[in-house]
Amino acid sequence: MAPRAALLLLLLLLPHNAAAGGAGTAAPSPAVNPFTAKAAFIRYWNRKVPNNRPHPAFFVAKLSPLPAADTASFPSALPDIRARLPALCSRAGLLCAGPAADADAASLAKAAGPFKGYSNANFSNYGTGGDQGADSFRNYSPDLNIAADSFRRYGRDSSGRADRFESYEADGNVVTANFTSYAGGATGGSGSFAAYAAGTNVPDSTFTSYDAQANGRARGFASYSQEANHGESGFSGYGRSGNGVRETFASYGNESNVLASAFASYGQSANGATDTFTGYGVEGNVPENTFRSYGAGGNAGVDTFKRYRDDANVGDDRFSSYAKGANGGAAEFQSYGNSANPGSTVFKGYGEGTNPNHHIGFKEYAGENNTFKGYASTGVDFKEYHNTSASTLTVSAEVAASMRHQHLKWSPEPGKFFRERELVAGNRMPMPDIRDKMPPRAFLPRDIAARIPFEPNAVSEVFGLPLDSAMGKAVASTVAECQRAPSRGETKRCATSAEDIVDFAVEMLGSDVVVRSTASAAGSGGDIRLGAVTGVDGGRVTRSVSCHQSLFPYLVYYCHSVPKVRVYEADIAAADGEKINRGVAICHLDTSDWSPAHGAFAALGGRPGEVEVCHWIFEGDMTWTVAD
Repeated sequence: MAPRAALLLLLLLLPHNAAAGGAGTAAPSPAVNPFTAKAAFIRYWNRKVPNNRPHPAFFVAKLSPLPAADTASFPSALPDIRARLPALCSRAGLLCAGPAADADAASLAKAAGPFKGYSNANFSNYGTGGDQGADSFRNYSPDLNIAADSFRRYGRDSSGRADRFESYEADGNVVTANFTSYAGGATGGSGSFAAYAAGTNVPDSTFTSYDAQANGRARGFASYSQEANHGESGFSGYGRSGNGVRETFASYGNESNVLASAFASYGQSANGATDTFTGYGVEGNVPENTFRSYGAGGNAGVDTFKRYRDDANVGDDRFSSYAKGANGGAAEFQSYGNSANPGSTVFKGYGEGTNPNHHIGFKEYAGENNTFKGYASTGVDFKEYHNTSASTLTVSAEVAASMRHQHLKWSPEPGKFFRERELVAGNRMPMPDIRDKMPPRAFLPRDIAARIPFEPNAVSEVFGLPLDSAMGKAVASTVAECQRAPSRGETKRCATSAEDIVDFAVEMLGSDVVVRSTASAAGSGGDIRLGAVTGVDGGRVTRSVSCHQSLFPYLVYYCHSVPKVRVYEADIAAADGEKINRGVAICHLDTSDWSPAHGAFAALGGRPGEVEVCHWIFEGDMTWTVAD
């Protein structure tokens, strides 16, 4: 090809305006190789949104970094994609799971107990049949994406062994821990889980048959899953047939968001088991706990639930066949269920059986939507029990209203929701934690994303994610949310590529659009002062398309069209007046279709349709509007 012709071809391939920054933040970006997936997308953008405005830097940064050769040679068949993926994960900016490495036996023996800085290790059968000694796991798997740890049959049949897990999987993303048959049949010894999975995103822990048939063993869970987000913990068969096993759950799941725990056959047929749940689920958001066949057939077991689910938001507890057929069992519910917003509790078959030798007490128990179905006719004492729902155990309307007022303490994080009148220069207000807590990922090019069916089994196969792991469950949850029918008045779409997002925004708003996001997370969690505040489109009521990240191996956004909003840009300064950020806020003017239990009304007061609700666009999310 002649040099002049080659030069003309190169100019045609160069992305138009590729060096421009984000909307309102025109930071130059480096020139893009015209043959890459990133350059192809920018050309697509220019065709769909021909308004000659800068390409937003925050959006361009999410585009696929795949080199041109890898993009061109990417396979089509799922087995071939799976085979190529390990080599492409980092180059494509994907979130891929690696297998847990078996811990080297020689190095473990030399470690003599303290394990610091380990991650993604397999400690199966470690310490089996061991005598005395102590193991300490400190700062284990911290700050990891997709941590996968296995402690199956750890310490089984051991004697007098002490285990301590301190700051385990703290601040991780999508962590999976397997403690199946841990310390089964062990004699004596103790175990401590301190600050376990604190601040993690989607923790998934399995304690199946943990301490089963153990003898005289003590176990403590202190600050377990505190401030965690959307996690699951399974305690099936925990302490089953154990003798003198003592379990303490202190500050379990406190301030967590949608944490689900299952205690199936926990302490079943145990002898002299003592379990204490102190401060369990305090200030949690929609905690869900299931106690099925808990303590059934046990002998002289003592269970205490103190300050359980205090000041929580909604929540759901189920006690099925709790202590059924137990002998000499005692259970005390002290200050149980003082939730800020009413949840539900079901007691089915509670204390039933042929053996009347048990005592179950409800002291200062308060709540709504409680059901007692088939509980024992003797040995159950309701002392200072308050149920504000319409059932056989009710109090007066005046007392119920007083109780609701007294216990309405739960509220979202300060600054998460605010009124439109607060968006004025000079106003001081709290800034919520707007940090992007999702693991870093990039979009897949549209033609590559289309080769992977958007369903859990296919994604599990391609990315090597077991469906029963934390990440596997997150994938299934994302797909289910995307397949959910839209709410009334909602138009939604799950975008599996950058092109999908642009298409949806243009379809909803037209081709003359801009996209905005808060510039950074500066100011998060502290008090801020607003500088200049500007209303988008002159502050007029408009329509927007908001897009929120979903948890998936590659970037997937849940986008929905939001009618009747006003969007604002605001300079954000620290308390001393120094500018630190440029924020984007959206105010929803019509909240009539919102749930009365929405956290915004707990924070601001009012009911659906009565007040507008404003919030910041968090780091990693975005909102589209018609261009000014």
